[in-house]
Amino acid sequence: MSDPDPSVAARSELPLWELTARERIRHTVAAYTIAGDSFRLDDLAAQFTEDGVLEVHGQETAQGRAAIVEMLGRQGSAGASDNGGAPFFIRHFVANVLIQSLTPSEAHAVAYFAVFTPIGPDHWGRYRDEFVPVGDRWLLRRRTARVDASVPGSWYGRTFGPLA
Repeated sequence: MSDPDPSVAARSELPLWELTARERIRHTVAAYTIAGDSFRLDDLAAQFTEDGVLEVHGQETAQGRAAIVEMLGRQGSAGASDNGGAPFFIRHFVANVLIQSLTPSEAHAVAYFAVFTPIGPDHWGRYRDEFVPVGDRWLLRRRTARVDASVPGSWYGRTFGPLA
């Protein structure tokens, strides 16, 4: 069976900077997810560079941390109230994070996500990410979220309408 990333398979050892970068990128992905699900939007925005971009494909794009907080704050509360009286929550599960390219100055990664709310599965899709090193962290320069599908009556559907 061959390694899906031949650039890694061809080497017997990875340099320390690369191992560190990969782990810091995965940490940023997890920190973004946990902060968003906890509605700690300032913490989520801190996973981006100062001028970072968050694009929800086909919906909206925000550039800069303040704009990201404003966009997600508006979107996050839009569909939550119509929940049949049950407490609202949202949980993103991110899987198959693949760092496709990595140099000391930038990285590109892809991942799948699935989102659950009190009704169960809500919507799912893909992330396309660009990361850059900032100090001892790797932050998102750009994240494009593409929703592939959602279930009828979902929070996503109430917030954004049907998928085009």
